[in-house]
Amino acid sequence: FLVHCRALVFPLLIREGKPTPLFIFVLALLFCIFNGYLQGRSLSNYAKYPSGWLKDPCFITGFIGWLIGMAINIHSDHILRNLRKPGESGYKIPRGGMFEYVSGANFFGEILEWFGFALACCTIESLAFALCTLLILGSRAKQHHQ
Repeated sequence: FLVHCRALVFPLLIREGKPTPLFIFVLALLFCIFNGYLQGRSLSNYAKYPSGWLKDPCFITGFIGWLIGMAINIHSDHILRNLRKPGESGYKIPRGGMFEYVSGANFFGEILEWFGFALACCTIESLAFALCTLLILGSRAKQHHQ
């Protein structure tokens, strides 16, 4: 759901701002498609779970982490989309939600989300994506903070 939200819905909700170059959009879309395929194929064809897996503390903790991360991500995106009034420009510091604790709340939410997913799934593919997300979004969060 969130990959769909991030790749397709979020850009359509942005009122104004810098346009995204087509090449960047296509690369991001291809990455999301490839990652979705990799995660889906891993879970449907290779992952084996015991019958009580949905009651396992590892799954429950991961699911809660994923859910909280998704809520933080969606709420942070809402705050970012509504920073400026129509026609207004310039830099604004986001306030509210997790932005009161971290400067890159949207990045934090997405990182938490993917680590929760990795914990719930316990696959090498989901862990690899969580680590890639941490490295990529962590560096972006650091740039935004500076």
